[in-house]
Amino acid sequence: MPVPEVLLRSALAPGGTLAALPSDFSALGHHYSGKVRENYTRDGERIIVVTDRISAFDVVLGTIPFKGQVLNGLARHWFAATSHLFPNHLRTVPDPQAMRVSECRPIPVEFVVRGYLTGVSDTSIWRAYERGEREFCGHRLPAGLRKHERLPDNLLTPSTKAPKGEHDLSVGKDWLIGRGLIDADQFATLERRCLALFAAGQAIAAQRGLILVDTKYELGVRDDGEVVLIDEIHTPDSSRYWYADSYPDAMARGDDPRSLDKEFLRRWLVEHGFRGEGPPPVLPDEIRLEAARRYIEVHELLTGQPFEVDPEPPLPRLRRNLGLE
Repeated sequence: MPVPEVLLRSALAPGGTLAALPSDFSALGHHYSGKVRENYTRDGERIIVVTDRISAFDVVLGTIPFKGQVLNGLARHWFAATSHLFPNHLRTVPDPQAMRVSECRPIPVEFVVRGYLTGVSDTSIWRAYERGEREFCGHRLPAGLRKHERLPDNLLTPSTKAPKGEHDLSVGKDWLIGRGLIDADQFATLERRCLALFAAGQAIAAQRGLILVDTKYELGVRDDGEVVLIDEIHTPDSSRYWYADSYPDAMARGDDPRSLDKEFLRRWLVEHGFRGEGPPPVLPDEIRLEAARRYIEVHELLTGQPFEVDPEPPLPRLRRNLGLE
């Protein structure tokens, strides 16, 4: 049963979405704020609170109703579904917008895997190809490919992890190895594992009528030395999804494929003159609601279950579930 429209709209009111956490949450541990997640670390454990903030082009734009619940729920789903392929940092999920995880030392590289020639940002593989570049992150690309076309093979195209407020940079493995961010043997091992994980994600998405177009994985090292998945996996924030049934017709017409992620938001921003530089336009409520509907739909399609929204105001619920009361 779809989330009632009145409930979605009620979340637009002040306090209906979780944009930030007040200072009393610092009792949870050392605090670090990311673009979307608030992190609290203490005694080898991290509490991650997923806010409703939305970002694009590495800029925070506002909030989307129930987005944090969608991301947290999907990360939980995918961590469970893929733990046999790649271990992860998840311990427990005490709240619809929070998880307790093992504290890890992050590997300072984003492992971006791409299956299609697409993207609207200036650093995307499509923009590079459109400029005439035929090598991307160390991979040779064949001539004659069209926008949104399937690549001959899935490609790992690493990215730097820029500080909050700055832009990531797509680079090749030689660039990373040369700067000492990762060694050659570890890169080869993680490339193989990330490509296998992405292929499994594509297969699962295909069973649900979706195309997993591309994604990014963030990895860390646990205290026991094992490299694990951290942050999130295969969510509509970290991944691009298209409807499989309409993709062939869209390609035949030369249209953009129907998407179920925040790509429509990136396109809206580009149409309004924003690509990450200068002040972003204010998101109209209808754009925020449409984003919420898409996030909820991709959650339901991928899990095969109705999205069970918790309508309680997020701050008192989080305080209770995280033991702050």
